[in-house]
Amino acid sequence: MKSAVETLNPTRVRLTVEVPFEELKDSLDAAYKKINQQVTVKGFRKGKIPARVIDQRFGRGAVLEEAVNDALPKFYTEAVNEAELSPLGQPDVDITELKDGETLNFTAEVDVRPALEIPDYSGIEVEVDAVEVTDEDVEKSVEQLRERFASTTPVERAAQDGDVVTIDLQAKVDGEVLEDGIANGVSYTIGSGELLDGIDDAVKGLSAGEEATFTSELKGGSAAGKEAEVTVKVTQVAARELPELDDEFAQLASEFDTLEELKADSRKRLANMKQFDQATQAQERVLEKLLELVEVPVPEKLLEDEINTRKHNLEHHQLGQMGLTLDKYLEIQGKTAEEFETETREAAVKGIKTQFVLDELVKKEQLNVNQEELTEHLMRRAASSGMSPDQFAQAVVEGGQVPLLVGEVARGKALAVVVEAATVKDTNGEIVNLDDEEEETEAAEASETSEEKTEG
Repeated sequence: MKSAVETLNPTRVRLTVEVPFEELKDSLDAAYKKINQQVTVKGFRKGKIPARVIDQRFGRGAVLEEAVNDALPKFYTEAVNEAELSPLGQPDVDITELKDGETLNFTAEVDVRPALEIPDYSGIEVEVDAVEVTDEDVEKSVEQLRERFASTTPVERAAQDGDVVTIDLQAKVDGEVLEDGIANGVSYTIGSGELLDGIDDAVKGLSAGEEATFTSELKGGSAAGKEAEVTVKVTQVAARELPELDDEFAQLASEFDTLEELKADSRKRLANMKQFDQATQAQERVLEKLLELVEVPVPEKLLEDEINTRKHNLEHHQLGQMGLTLDKYLEIQGKTAEEFETETREAAVKGIKTQFVLDELVKKEQLNVNQEELTEHLMRRAASSGMSPDQFAQAVVEGGQVPLLVGEVARGKALAVVVEAATVKDTNGEIVNLDDEEEETEAAEASETSEEKTEG
């Protein structure tokens, strides 16, 4: 077999392959054997029909077609390996010449990973938010904890802001009560904004046993997005009572003996959260700077596939679970269809470029992934998916996705190398030192945005 490569553009090549006919022998034998098992000829036992009889009865062309279909993937793979290409997706194959007993010639056009030049990235500088926890932050955190320990007491008066009311709801669209438009015994805190628009105004001023009707757009269910006439009946009004902020509350709500100890712990936790956010911010901004340094051509078909995948996941998974259509989602977001298309394309381009650049860095820096790193990453992914580690691991193995996870970890390590070399300062001008292990954890998550479609 002989092959040659022609570069059509930075992300697409054409392979020209010439195969001597004798190299088709194994595939021809397999073709005769397959046809033998599929046909019957009077006078011959099934599977024992001579090749010359098959040629006479069914045509040599049918045998050649079967043999070529069997052989093409093997010869294509050999040509790809010989040229040391990294193909993306399936090739467009064209048989240019097939002479029985002489030769098989074909071409294969396929998208490939572009050759990238990674420049010196040690001069990257980024600014991130400073880690500052104010007294107001601490007070807000403690107040949220206090809200969780609030108690309620039924009262004989009209409902007002902050009260917890028990209500029955009935929704009608075009005068008809919806099958899924009835809910009884619903507990709702007035002012929380957790139910329908307009419900706060409707229930305020009502006492137990009274009802009101208002119009609201349904957020979910069979009539999501439609205007409905909603009748709400209050069956109970309860006042919320917050515990006193004192040492007794600290003992009730935490493992601490005093309120001051509780506040100190809140301050520490808030600082840790802001450090986590700061590390994430550093990863994202260093990655943006890195992408600016590298010229990355993007294969158009790969880009279109990535865009379609993102749209499909949004419409059929994320929005579907919320009972929203894409049009309704865009309305809520205040975006036009054109703006959505532009944002989706930009995100897809960034995702593809990110993987290409970080994969090149993995090769340049000769980074490897050990079993411990892979296991830790698998545990994080399992937690975010809502599956147990064993379930997630089984799904990964059965789906052949282990190389995908290895790639995610490797890209995380590559980005961590760049972050370590970069200068990261906070808004106060102070140098930020990020823990190496934390860098790799955050970087792995930062580089997972488009793994499925850009896997090569």
